[in-house]
Amino acid sequence: MSAPLAVLGVRHHGPGSARSVVRALEELQPDVVLVELAADCQPALQWIGDPELRPPIALLGYVVDTPQRARFSPFAEFSPEWQAFTWARRHSVEMRAIDLPLSNTLASGGATGGGVAADELLLAEHPPIDPIAVLARAGGDFDPERWWEDVIEHRGDGLEAFAAVGEAMTAVRGTAEAADLRELRREAHMRQCVRRAQADGFSRIVVVCGAWHVPALAGVYPPASVDAQVLRGLAKVTVGVSWVPWTHRRLASSSGYGAGVDSPGWYAHVFAHPGPDGVTRWFVDAARLLRSRDMAASPDHLIAGIRAAEALAALRGRPRPGLAEVLDAADAVMAGEAGLTLIRDQLVIGDVIGKVPDAAPQVPLARDVALQQRKARLKPEAGTRLVELDLRAPAGRARSVLLHRLTALGVSWGSLEEGRGSSGTFRETWRVRWDPELSIRLIELAGHGTTLQQATISLLTERLEHADVLADLVAVLDAALLCELPEVVSPCVRRLGSQAAHAPDVAQLIDTMGPLSRSLRYGDVRGTDATSLRDVFDGLVVRVIAGVPTACRSLDDEASAAMVERLAAVQAALAMCDHPARHDQWPVVLTVLSERADVHGRVQGRAARLAHDIGSWAPARVQQRLARALSIGTPPATGASFVEGFLAGSGTVLVHDSELLDVVDEWVSSLSHESFSATSPLLRRTFGAFDIAERRQLGLLVSDQATAPTMFGQGVDDRRAALALATVRDLLGVAR
Repeated sequence: MSAPLAVLGVRHHGPGSARSVVRALEELQPDVVLVELAADCQPALQWIGDPELRPPIALLGYVVDTPQRARFSPFAEFSPEWQAFTWARRHSVEMRAIDLPLSNTLASGGATGGGVAADELLLAEHPPIDPIAVLARAGGDFDPERWWEDVIEHRGDGLEAFAAVGEAMTAVRGTAEAADLRELRREAHMRQCVRRAQADGFSRIVVVCGAWHVPALAGVYPPASVDAQVLRGLAKVTVGVSWVPWTHRRLASSSGYGAGVDSPGWYAHVFAHPGPDGVTRWFVDAARLLRSRDMAASPDHLIAGIRAAEALAALRGRPRPGLAEVLDAADAVMAGEAGLTLIRDQLVIGDVIGKVPDAAPQVPLARDVALQQRKARLKPEAGTRLVELDLRAPAGRARSVLLHRLTALGVSWGSLEEGRGSSGTFRETWRVRWDPELSIRLIELAGHGTTLQQATISLLTERLEHADVLADLVAVLDAALLCELPEVVSPCVRRLGSQAAHAPDVAQLIDTMGPLSRSLRYGDVRGTDATSLRDVFDGLVVRVIAGVPTACRSLDDEASAAMVERLAAVQAALAMCDHPARHDQWPVVLTVLSERADVHGRVQGRAARLAHDIGSWAPARVQQRLARALSIGTPPATGASFVEGFLAGSGTVLVHDSELLDVVDEWVSSLSHESFSATSPLLRRTFGAFDIAERRQLGLLVSDQATAPTMFGQGVDDRRAALALATVRDLLGVAR
């Protein structure tokens, strides 16, 4: 080549390579820095140097018409490319991206939403060999990662290291088969960019690229016409490029959009503390982490850990302790299994997340989401955490709406915790974690609107238009209420009322009642006007109460099991809304179901239990019905089905009602050998579903060693008991 040219072969995301790049640039003082990065990412480089652009970050390139076809190019603080960019910015030196444009690589399907993106950032992606493995074996080490760390990443020798890497790669490529067409095109494009820089008058040119490309860029170039012929006729698409926050956890992923860095937290530490005190500092950080979780980590542990790591490195023939040595030492002297798991998660990988300036190129929807996150004071973070929301407070309500709208869009930043957060209460508990892939989803949704509210309305309206069953309509309605979008709620309620009025399947109506009752309750909590929604629910109640007796006739075992669950769901829905039918019409239906001969025994038993639970049947009536079901004239299998339906997974009613327990006990005791053998599987299934404490207490109650009086004590002081009962009534808000 006619002009001075230095080609620095690096391993992407290598801390030693990054330090060597900085030292080499300081020594060479180039007037242009060319970096292996897709050429159409060039406009995004203007943001480097902005204090709000902090790694780990990534350049996201995507096909404008089909955003799911995309590629991330991640950068960490310890990435050699990032250090080259920041050096150039500090020294006011021009920097250029020289790799094959994304408009060409994405046109050929080189990366899609489901493929291995960022594959240009891996050193060993080139067929047919892994060059590091070849070099390691030549050096007598069969662990490529350990060999590379020892000779490169734990050092940072500047130009000397790059000269050695260049010679090694030239030797390896001399023994390898020809590169595939994609690699030939990439290298042809990079050579053209080098020629262009020379033509533009730059006299000191530095190229920072993957080590594999060094022989192709530092050696004798083929004629420019040959490279032009290789690149002729490439397909092209229109692409967009933007900066997005990245995380150490995604850098540690070797698939999807990860970058295959096994230990980004450790690499960041090695880059920040390259000297002999780096291991000492790491153990100090480990001790601080363990102490924050109430684990033992004394000064003696620190000293022993450092000495153990250095001894292991000497025994293994390594120039200094690496990650394997510090982890083995920590495991042996200070952490143990639980502590080591914590150290791996927090220090070896870590939860660091980058930051991107608000003014950097973004699709309008992504910009609005970022704005809403700031308004709600809910910062996207890489680690998983729980967020408790009080819906009565404006801040809690704003955060809830934000999370629900993103959930409706399929942007799974947060998930509502079951059993803790509930749409029927004033509180919600969310488990939140921001993953970089969510940026792709926001780009995919950009066509639905420029703001989060517009996009959510558009998507839910689209779902509403395609909903053809009641369950789908209720799901859309529930989402619209959670997202506080009256523009969707009103048409959804109209569709729901119309479709429910003509639905012939009672089971489908019952399945609709539960979600609809929760929507009503949530509307009450949010202060939403749910008058029209309550009208629809009232209509469902009328149709369900009228149709349930017929729907419960002549059911087989499988259908009766499903109907038992539906009856419980109806009662729960009525209770959630405190519907008047719960106290008048519904008890009548339960009585009919419990007495009809053409109703399955399991359904009869469940109806009797539900009537007992709401207090519409007196205890004496419950006992009489159970006794009749378990009388000698009733087949044992029918009686067992009734017991299964009546108890339905909870033995509390038997624990607190000794007379009911006596009825069941006497029936079981009276069964013949054949009848007991026939019904024991069903009985085992019934009683096996009880809690362990319930089973233990029932066993004591029916045994000879314990009776009801001894279970609850003797010699009770009535006066003191009355005082205790009065206190309990006050706590429960029960009138005396």
